[in-house]
Amino acid sequence: MTVLNSSSLISSGGVAFGTSGARGLVVDFTPEICAAFTHAFVAVMRSEFDVVRMALAIDNRPSSYGMAQACAAALMQAGIEPVYYGVIPTPALAYQAMQDNMPCIMVTGSHIPFDRNGLKFYRPDGEITKDDELAILSANVDFLSCLELPSLMTCSRAAESYCKRYRSLFSSDLLIGKRIGIYEHSSAGRDLYAPLFESLGAEVIRIGRSDEFVPIDTEAVSEEDKNRARLWSKEYRLDAIFSTDGDGDRPLLADERGEWLRGDILGLLCADALSIEALAVPISCNTSVVHCGRFKTVSLTKIGSPYVIEQFSKLTQEYERVAGFEANGGFLLGSNIVVSGRLLSALPTRDAVLPALMVINSGHKQGISHLSEDLPQRFTHSDRLINFPASLSQKIIEQGKVSPQSLLNELALPHCQVESLDLTDGLRLYLDNKAIVHLRPSGNAPELRCYAEANDFTAAHKIVVDVLNAIQNNII
Repeated sequence: MTVLNSSSLISSGGVAFGTSGARGLVVDFTPEICAAFTHAFVAVMRSEFDVVRMALAIDNRPSSYGMAQACAAALMQAGIEPVYYGVIPTPALAYQAMQDNMPCIMVTGSHIPFDRNGLKFYRPDGEITKDDELAILSANVDFLSCLELPSLMTCSRAAESYCKRYRSLFSSDLLIGKRIGIYEHSSAGRDLYAPLFESLGAEVIRIGRSDEFVPIDTEAVSEEDKNRARLWSKEYRLDAIFSTDGDGDRPLLADERGEWLRGDILGLLCADALSIEALAVPISCNTSVVHCGRFKTVSLTKIGSPYVIEQFSKLTQEYERVAGFEANGGFLLGSNIVVSGRLLSALPTRDAVLPALMVINSGHKQGISHLSEDLPQRFTHSDRLINFPASLSQKIIEQGKVSPQSLLNELALPHCQVESLDLTDGLRLYLDNKAIVHLRPSGNAPELRCYAEANDFTAAHKIVVDVLNAIQNNII
């Protein structure tokens, strides 16, 4: 066996921390790299906690099981018992690990393309912080290479615990009379959602299951999935369609017409239904979150759940009901709250089930589509350029910082004037026609995202299309 070093491997291995977790190409996630990250994570956790067991789970990517085996081998080498929960949603793993007061690792690439994967790390009290990420990168742990990877026996307790969280919160007739489509594709939670919704009274139609991995991005829903939802809604006479991204922490919910809700609007409606007082949301969210007047305070953060969670410690000092969400719809509960006389414990990581259940129930009389009618009528759209070099993304951002109006002219928007810009995360331009253009390199993959907001959807959609076309056609 060969002696390896975590710091040397991580610094040269092509895998890096992004918006949420370590991400990279599947070919770069060798057993040695997985072991290096695991040993480094163990070292960081042992500096604060007495770690004797650590939980593991995976998504449905073909590469995820092998990566979990490598992580488990490293844990055993470090004298830690791996507890393997198989294919389950990330929030299910995080919830169970928090109940057991143990760290955990989720093997998932979330929504990113099929040729990539990742590792998400959780402390016993929730997601790791950006400081924890730096500590993992700087940890200097020597370990032996592993010649044989262990077989992993699946424990079902985390899946059962996650479903019980919601079965115990709501009555068994919560969704009575509702026809709910579950778009299963390759989601890590696809075997849990139909039984859960049925146990709450819904008539469930399972649709769109796939034996191949489907990289669903809830911030950039494909035209194919938009058309599918409309057809499914009519064909099966559905009141709603529920789905998630690959690891089940970002929801996708369609109304009774088969129209997918934007994630930030879903989060807003859920927070309102939960009577949340204080919110933390990324700067990329629809401005109606701030202007709707339904919350006592809204803190705007950089994009990524660690930044949202970072605000919770401040908000909980002043408010009792605290939550956050992202533009992708992932909902984070920052404090224990009482819902209909029952305690719902905090879950400070993205969750897809809670916002779906709350909004479907809120729309039981007139339909989900009517819930947003009283909100400020601001419309958003987003999309991304895939396989776009990070260096080019950064060049565009820097150009916008120096000369925002010049960049705007080159982005096929010469008729608009830049009134102000925000550099919280990427480049966010506020225009004189009240539209917003926001460019940001992805933290997880070589992608450039464009967000737009306007007074009607057509305008927001056109901005995104025009801007990305301008960049792709090498106008910049």
